[in-house]
Amino acid sequence: MKVVVQRSLKSTVSVNNKVIGSIKKGIVALVAFTHNDTEKDIDYIINKLINLRIFDDEEGIMNKSLIDIQGSVLSISQFTLYADTKKGRRPSYAKALEHKQASAMYDLFNNKLKEYVNVETGQFGSDMQVNIINDGPVTIIIESDEKYEKN
Repeated sequence: MKVVVQRSLKSTVSVNNKVIGSIKKGIVALVAFTHNDTEKDIDYIINKLINLRIFDDEEGIMNKSLIDIQGSVLSISQFTLYADTKKGRRPSYAKALEHKQASAMYDLFNNKLKEYVNVETGQFGSDMQVNIINDGPVTIIIESDEKYEKN
């Protein structure tokens, strides 16, 4: 599992020119799954995501988490995170999880994440327009293939 985390001041996702998800201060999470991902990967990523200390404290030091600031998550499915560009000019997406399984994993991820924070989502498999006001900018990649380190 791979998630690109972007600290955001305000972000929206639209499908067919209609806004379907919107957050104020928080995180935009671009989310992708691969073949060997399990619910344990989801739990690992969620723990990292909600506890990353990437928000400024009163002294302007990145010392606060999403939980601390009571921020929201705009979750966007993005299988292209598993693009392989090593051969030729057309990316291969063979490492990305098949559509039906990825959709189920994405739903599970969002439902579990909602236990901790407000979550808005895009529409799985749709052509989406994502507007992100990246704060900082701060962009971090979290992967679960460094399997389950403590904290």
